[in-house]
Amino acid sequence: MNIEDYLAVSKLPGIFKMVSNRPNGLIIEELDTQKKKFVSARKHMFTPLASVSIYTVDDSVELGTIFQSMLDKMGELSPKEALSSNQTMFDYFEKILPTYDRERVYVGDIKKVIKWFNFLNERNLLTTTVDEEE
Repeated sequence: MNIEDYLAVSKLPGIFKMVSNRPNGLIIEELDTQKKKFVSARKHMFTPLASVSIYTVDDSVELGTIFQSMLDKMGELSPKEALSSNQTMFDYFEKILPTYDRERVYVGDIKKVIKWFNFLNERNLLTTTVDEEE
């Protein structure tokens, strides 16, 4: 799963694609409109999705691996329905990543992962490992 080019930007909703790097910020592209714009590093923080990991009991698991697990279980578990309540999110995440650390992973973390997954999946930007090999 390739999520290298995607990032979350503080104070802006959704996920963006990084187009170019500048000394004082980034040029990003909106995924829906393909419009490019400059975002200042003075006003915003950038979180590359490839650098995000979720704590597990032993170590941590990269976001791409979690997204792959969510894609694999898409038929039996709906990530959209998981956003209904905190307990439902915890139950859903336990099925996706059974070894996640319940003391260090908060409901806000799970909510972000599910929202990011839904955002990218609705735009068909997530592919299974089999699709990439072909």
